[in-house]
Amino acid sequence: MSGLCDGRVTVVTGAGRGLGRAHALAFAAEGAKVVVNDLGVAPDGAGASAGPAQEVVEEIRAAGGEAVAHGGDIATTGGAASLIATALDAYGRLDTLVNNAGFLRDRMLVNLGEDDWDAVIRVHLKGHFLPLRHAAAHWRAEAKAGRAPAARVVNTSSGAGLLGSVGQGNYSAAKAGILGLTSVAAAEFGRYGVQVNAIAPAARTRMTEATFAGAMAAPDDPDAFDAMAPGNVSPLVVWLGSAACAGVTGRVFETEAGRITVMEGWRPGPTADRGARWTPAEAGEAARKLLAGAEPPRPAHGAP
Repeated sequence: MSGLCDGRVTVVTGAGRGLGRAHALAFAAEGAKVVVNDLGVAPDGAGASAGPAQEVVEEIRAAGGEAVAHGGDIATTGGAASLIATALDAYGRLDTLVNNAGFLRDRMLVNLGEDDWDAVIRVHLKGHFLPLRHAAAHWRAEAKAGRAPAARVVNTSSGAGLLGSVGQGNYSAAKAGILGLTSVAAAEFGRYGVQVNAIAPAARTRMTEATFAGAMAAPDDPDAFDAMAPGNVSPLVVWLGSAACAGVTGRVFETEAGRITVMEGWRPGPTADRGARWTPAEAGEAARKLLAGAEPPRPAHGAP
């Protein structure tokens, strides 16, 4: 490996399995000291176990790297604060935060209960905000003390956040919220030496296996390229979490297999301005003319 992250300390949430585990291993392989956070819950957020996080720590150590486990709930103020404190206590610094933790409770909207809405919004959106807030407070203090960091945050959105996904209204809303959070954080924290970007990954994990079934299965040939392996996403995450990505902030990257796409987000399309108030009928006529010249929206995932 190139040692791209030598000397850096990286926190990865939800790192006991799937994408988070792949990210933690990839950062360690590039020389980072890693704080491996995971509650060890089931795919729907039930239960808890210290095992998954500790197993990844042992895997990193066996390969000659440095890592510690954190089993706190990062969607609580106490858990998020202790996550950042763990990095500082263990290694004396914090350079990169990768927000990745999440779970699913899929239902069509008419069947989606309030508890399932709240739980998914909490772990994905609040679980991004709180670690980000506590990390940024540390970095702001460092900058004010004359020790401006080359700090990095990588948030995890989804194609569901970009387009929506049928049967995943709670997840889609949370992942779309993460995109807005990324934009604001990038604008607010740049003065402190913090860059904030987001990825929208696609890979085979416990969450996607249930949704996409055989479409993400590993190839039968062990020598074939496994397009849906979580590790395919991690190289971009490691680069975004390193000092090498200087100047890149407020961006969203869709990534899967061997493909990386810079997403360009909401941009103004056709516009009409009459310089005065429209009547409802006039507004409707103008809107239809504008739509005729606009790009059609991409369909939500799973739409007929």
